[in-house]
Amino acid sequence: MSTTDAAEVADAADVIVLAGGTGARLDGASKPDVVARGARLLDHVLAGLEQLREQSLPLGRVCVVAPAEVALPGGVLRALEDPPLGGPVAGIAAGLDVLGRSAPVAGLAGILTCDAPFSWQALPALYQALAQAGPELDGVCARDGEHTQYLLGLYRRPALAAAVAPDGAPLRDTAVRRALGTLRVKAIPTARDVVQDLDTWAEVHSWDSGHSE
Repeated sequence: MSTTDAAEVADAADVIVLAGGTGARLDGASKPDVVARGARLLDHVLAGLEQLREQSLPLGRVCVVAPAEVALPGGVLRALEDPPLGGPVAGIAAGLDVLGRSAPVAGLAGILTCDAPFSWQALPALYQALAQAGPELDGVCARDGEHTQYLLGLYRRPALAAAVAPDGAPLRDTAVRRALGTLRVKAIPTARDVVQDLDTWAEVHSWDSGHSE
C-alpha cells in the first residue's frame, strides 16, 4: 500500500511517541538518547514520521512523552505524566492532553515507542486497515506473532482517551493490556524488524550492526 492511498482516510492522526521510563535493562541509560546506526533511537522514529508526512500520510502533530532532559527538535511537542514514571498508559494520557490543548485536534491518535526505531513504517498499513474496518473498530495495532502490540497502533482519539483516562482521570501504574485491551482493536500481522524493540544493550548492539534478533 502507498501512503497516498492511506491519505484517503478522512481523519488525520496526531502521533504520541513514548520515550520515558527508567531504562532499567539499559543500566539506567536514557533510552531515547541511545545512539545506534548514527542517530538517537528517538531521532530514527521522528525522522521516519517526517518521511511519511512528505509522502502524504495525513499526520498532524507529534508529541514525545519524555522528561525535559531529552532534547527535542523544533515543532515537536513534549508531555510527561505528573508525577513522572506513571507507566505508558499514563504517558499516553499526558500526550493526549497536550495534543488536545490547541486546534485542530486530530480524529486519530497513533502510538509509537522510541525503542522500536522502525515502528513508524507500520503506520500506512494501519491507516488502510482502520479505513477498511469502519466505525465498529476503535483502532488497529501491530501483531508480532501471537502478541498484540498495543503500543504500535492507530486509534480513534475519543475511544483511546476514554481507555487511558476514564472520566478524565489518567490511569497510573496500569498494564497496557489491561487498559487498551478494553478497546475494540484489530491486530495486523507486522514484519519483525518493524515491531522489534531494543530493550537491552545486546539488542541495541545487534541492531546497530545491522542484524535483527
